[in-house]
Amino acid sequence: LSRSLAKEYASCNITVNVVAPGAVKTEMLEKLSNDQINEYIESIPLGRLGEPEEIGEIIAFLSSEQASYITGSVIPVDGGLYMG
Repeated sequence: LSRSLAKEYASCNITVNVVAPGAVKTEMLEKLSNDQINEYIESIPLGRLGEPEEIGEIIAFLSSEQASYITGSVIPVDGGLYMG
């Protein structure tokens, strides 16, 4: 969907990108036990959860002029969890 929208709106100088966050320190994680959280953290190459501000900074960047040549991309912000 995002790539289709990126193609459709490129001629209007509108960029469309996706931010794909991994586990982030939010209230949603409070539903998990400490053991579950620690097990998940062990699977993250950077060895920690993301901070909400880190996700916000990527979104702010993608909304800025500095990112005006980026469109149709999926940006993983997951501490390296889903590296290929």
